[in-house]
Amino acid sequence: MDCPCKNLPGSHSDLDWIPQRITACLVNAAFFGAFGSSYLYGYNLSVVNAPALYIKTFYNQTWMERYGEPIGADMVTMLWSITVSIFAIGGLLGALCVTLLTKLIGRKGTLLLNNGFAVIAALLLALGEKARSFEMLIIGRFVMGVDSGIALSALPMYLGEISPRHMRGSIGQFNSILICLGVFTGQVLGLPELLGQESRWNFLFAFLALPALLQLCVLPFLPESPRFLLMERRDEAGAEKAFRAFLGKKDVSKELEEVHAEGRAQNTLHMASVTELLLNPALRWQVITVIVTMACYQLCGLNAIWYYTNGILRDSGFAENVIPYIVLSTGGIETLAAVVSGLVIERIGRRPLLIFGFSAMAFFFGLLTVFLNFQDQYTWMPYLSFTCILAVIASFCSGPGGIPFVLTGELFEQSYRPAAFMIAGIVNWVANFAVGLLFPFMQESLQTYAFLVFLVVCVLGAVYLYFILPETKNKTFMDISQSFAKINNVPLGNKEIENELAIKAGSKEVEENGKVIIDGEIESSF
Repeated sequence: MDCPCKNLPGSHSDLDWIPQRITACLVNAAFFGAFGSSYLYGYNLSVVNAPALYIKTFYNQTWMERYGEPIGADMVTMLWSITVSIFAIGGLLGALCVTLLTKLIGRKGTLLLNNGFAVIAALLLALGEKARSFEMLIIGRFVMGVDSGIALSALPMYLGEISPRHMRGSIGQFNSILICLGVFTGQVLGLPELLGQESRWNFLFAFLALPALLQLCVLPFLPESPRFLLMERRDEAGAEKAFRAFLGKKDVSKELEEVHAEGRAQNTLHMASVTELLLNPALRWQVITVIVTMACYQLCGLNAIWYYTNGILRDSGFAENVIPYIVLSTGGIETLAAVVSGLVIERIGRRPLLIFGFSAMAFFFGLLTVFLNFQDQYTWMPYLSFTCILAVIASFCSGPGGIPFVLTGELFEQSYRPAAFMIAGIVNWVANFAVGLLFPFMQESLQTYAFLVFLVVCVLGAVYLYFILPETKNKTFMDISQSFAKINNVPLGNKEIENELAIKAGSKEVEENGKVIIDGEIESSF
């Protein structure tokens, strides 16, 4: 049977092989896949802000009970920095595990298994205060990091493989939208009237279990990635059923034949390791592009604002009792910007949105530095500082907040994609850890000039993308590889390289006696 989801109205095309509408099955897979994955990642970015003072007080009380003396200020800073940044260490471990998990149990199976880490983390974080153990909070953050590390690789891989080519960017942006929605939820629940109180802050962490349990209830009824089923499991019936559900049509023979042809071309190839990917000259600049984009994604300064928003607003001169309500506007702005980006990405393209986003962030970081230096001289200056914070957040979510994950799936074909996501995950989480651990000390030493470091990162990222990154929207893998061929110094006529990269979408290739024969045209949504 096809997916029981009803079809939602969508955009039409004059090409009959493109789905005439976005199916509810595709939207449900994107939403519920992201809700139990990237949503939790976003929630964990902001949820530590509201109870920060209460958690530090808990650390001091526990230290007094154990050692009979108050904890030192430097030790509190260190424990808090570890609590924040160990999330990234767990994320790194999760990213290292995701290749093996997606191969053994599939993309959807990995997302389902990953919910177990979220539930374990929720228990550790919620019960740490009752057990008088700050170690449980640190371990809980680590386990939640493992969950996020797996999710931020497995989810974009799943979304990229189930999405038609002309909707790949929009569906991929569900990842970014749900991250922003998770951040906003953490801000709302952290309000003093809700869970942002000394007697309730542990419930903020107990909430982590709810999205995980909801995903466990819904995702089993949605299809697995058809590419995974056909190319790695050799399950043609399952792949056909999945294609029908995601595309909303009965005849999916063209999609099946395209994946079959790609599979035949890869029969002599094994799933590439990270080392093989790094040493492949035909993919050199794709790898560099993913590394640069992912590094800029974390080092551009947004996580510093998410982790320490309350402190930044406090230093900007806002009253303590109004800060939680002001913070809500940051979550609303980033969610709105992410939604708008998802709506326009297939029209504007990945490259313009990335370059605009990083350039705008650099501009507003510069203004923020100026305003912070003059905020003690003018009573209205803190409002300009806050406006710059909102502008930085909106600029990030307009492109850099989600497109790096989409690009990682688009720049590599099936046999190289898991290794590419592992590299992207390693860069992502190492940079995340560096920002979480070092930014408090950067703030102490550089004070109002700390954001100039992020300005430089954003400028360098925008310049690199302007000169190196080709547009990838609505392109086949062969189109993208040809765009990189010149800079990789790979001849387009080199048949061995072409076979390694991928078969050209739009042609049926059959191998006979070592020769590749083009036999007619294949047009498919993928």
